[in-house]
Amino acid sequence: MNDGRSFSRGNYRGRRFRGRGRGNFLNRRQKVKVSEEKVLDDLANPFRGWDSYFPNERYGLDNEIGKNVELISRYLSKKTNISRVKAEVELRGSFVMDVKDLSSDAEIARVWPSFVADANDSPRVVLSTCGLAMHHLLTREAEKEWRVDAYEDGEAAAQTGPPVPFVFARLVGFEPLLPFKNLKATCFGKLVSIKGTVTRASNVKMQCAKLAFKCCTCFEIQVKELTDGLYNLPTHCSENCKGRMFSRDFSSDLTKTIDWQTIKIQEMLIDNERETGRIPRTIECELTNDLVDSCIPGDVVIVSGIVKTRSEAEVGKKLLNSTYTLYVDAVSVTCCAGGKSAKESTDRVGQHFSMRDYYAVREIQEEANLFRLIVASLCPAIYGHDMVKAGLVLALFGGTPMYADDNNRITIRGDAHVLVVGDPGLGKSQLLQACANVAPRSVYVCGNATTAAGLTATICRGSSDADYTLEAGALALADQGCCCIDEFDKMRSQHDALLEAMEQQSISIAKAAIVCSLKARTTILAAANPVGGHYDAAKSVANNLKLADGLLSRFDLVFILLDKPDEEWDNLLSEHILAMHAGQDTDLGVSRGRAATATAAATAAGGEGQHSLREKLKFRKGEQIDHIPHQLLRKYIAYAKMYVQCKLTPEAGKIVQDFYMELRAGNRFDVDSTPVTTRQLESLVRLAEARAKVELRENVTAEDARDVVEIMKCSFMDTRCEDDGVLCSQPTQSGSRLSGRSKNKAFIAALDKIAERTANSLFTEQQMRAVAQDMKLGNFENLLDTLNNQNYLLKKGPRVYKLLTK
Repeated sequence: MNDGRSFSRGNYRGRRFRGRGRGNFLNRRQKVKVSEEKVLDDLANPFRGWDSYFPNERYGLDNEIGKNVELISRYLSKKTNISRVKAEVELRGSFVMDVKDLSSDAEIARVWPSFVADANDSPRVVLSTCGLAMHHLLTREAEKEWRVDAYEDGEAAAQTGPPVPFVFARLVGFEPLLPFKNLKATCFGKLVSIKGTVTRASNVKMQCAKLAFKCCTCFEIQVKELTDGLYNLPTHCSENCKGRMFSRDFSSDLTKTIDWQTIKIQEMLIDNERETGRIPRTIECELTNDLVDSCIPGDVVIVSGIVKTRSEAEVGKKLLNSTYTLYVDAVSVTCCAGGKSAKESTDRVGQHFSMRDYYAVREIQEEANLFRLIVASLCPAIYGHDMVKAGLVLALFGGTPMYADDNNRITIRGDAHVLVVGDPGLGKSQLLQACANVAPRSVYVCGNATTAAGLTATICRGSSDADYTLEAGALALADQGCCCIDEFDKMRSQHDALLEAMEQQSISIAKAAIVCSLKARTTILAAANPVGGHYDAAKSVANNLKLADGLLSRFDLVFILLDKPDEEWDNLLSEHILAMHAGQDTDLGVSRGRAATATAAATAAGGEGQHSLREKLKFRKGEQIDHIPHQLLRKYIAYAKMYVQCKLTPEAGKIVQDFYMELRAGNRFDVDSTPVTTRQLESLVRLAEARAKVELRENVTAEDARDVVEIMKCSFMDTRCEDDGVLCSQPTQSGSRLSGRSKNKAFIAALDKIAERTANSLFTEQQMRAVAQDMKLGNFENLLDTLNNQNYLLKKGPRVYKLLTK
């Protein structure tokens, strides 16, 4: 009935206003005349796809756009391989143009000097010009092939070949990169380039670019272009019908759909903003056509696109407010790190180098004692702890990953993980912050404010729909970089989330019907305080931190910092702190930090104490130190990780193998220590490669292996050494050569077994003396006093003690 009423009213209006009908007829005659003029212009138009790229622009011989299209066509014919571009367009529907190469061309610089400015101010016109230029070249190539095929078949040559599809121009290399803080309303409608980390990627959906509408009265079909995905309904039908009711025809050949996806990009703080503590800004980007699925969460990308707006709140067609949100309609996406395709990736760590950077890298590489200088430049504010700094430096450089591009073999990671454990107030957090500032790509988190989802990935709902999307966590955002975790002991419930990321270097997600795996090729640097506030030397590292052996064994280096009273050391430390607060340069020798024990261990290893790494890292009193700025050191590390691939020489491999066999021999009898597995052997290889990479060498020498062995011994010092600092490498099964600490552990373990068997934790002095005699432990009185002072045994009465290990 509604259709009938609409039809009758339409006829009624037509009968009543006959004069208007004649006026419309005259208007139609004028339109026909205009179309005839347009036909004349089309005959002179050499570009077949003009109407697709410029539907509202008429071609003319004096048209500036036509001249620019001819100019870009000549440039593309000189610089590109048409056959290769044709295959790329058939596959992806687009081609890539480098703005730097195009603007530096002599002809374009002379004829169109404002190309970059026009691309910034009028991006749609410039993109359509470039796209039409390539469309024109492909059309001529297709017509040539069409005529050749027709001639070979003996047929009359056709005037025109098959139609060429719409070609998108992807502009890359558009500079400068716009900071997120400058992305405001003044950028609306302009072409910008931004760089950031992908934190969220939505599912790929279908978006209607053109939609066919069928009139419910006369069944005539109209096509409406849905700009930016905004639904646009026709207002009326043709002049003869004037119907106002339409139905959508999705099955029509005139309806065109494209792939559509949104990603969220988080800014990467530049050098002068790394320590401001400001929350990073984010912005959404829309990807269409071949740009969808070009990046995943965790990738560092450069997005060039047009700044547009969308309403924040909308119900139907009624706006609830007048505020709008900026977003970027992507024109091109370039992956800088972690890209899905090697061809789309600019470099491994997302760094760009200028000629000035290359000269600076060469100047640093020519330093006489480069490793000492880099270690001293890591965190000058922290006095001492040279071996700990050396281990952190090696972790920042990393080793060489094996079989990374071989899908048929298991990848061997090249990233080293370091754990620093110690008493409060020794500078562990400052060391981590220095590493985060020096690393080319880093994420700094604190364990007491981090969840498992915050470390790995979060499943959340999109803002515009009910679909679940994946948002990357800290480990995924630090892919091919460094993740610094402070207060590692405060996040015991999140330790399980690190197991896969630390060894397999991936994060597997199975939540909300999303099953996927994210890359987490991350170096983990962690700092932790022991349980109870101070490190208990009578306990193992695992017991001091309450860590599982599986997680502890994944760390390549575990350093233990103890706050032991030492008059000489405390005097030097106080002078350093006072000079630093007074703004003066200290000329103290940066040494110590278990210097005596390290020298003893090096001497026991083979008489290399006079040439040990500890001695080589020292700065003599009065020696001037010209520290490398963190910004320059960051460039140097990025250069080494990008260009240097190290290999282990036979001499270095022999030293590494001998030390590994020594560790295995010592671990065979000491069940309470950290287990030694093949992971320690791989750690030695990674660290040796990193030691060679510090000096930009491709071959690992025997000296590199000896330095790494000394650092590894320093990391084992408090858990696997005698009280005098000599490594326990050959204990006997009888325990006659056990150290004092190992004797205490063995005795407590024996009492613990008896308590479990008898269900009684009370022991008389006579019972404990008998156990000590069976274990051939001498000086029972001193042993009893030591265990009582260390709160392992509590005196409950005359010659009666209670075991407190449970």
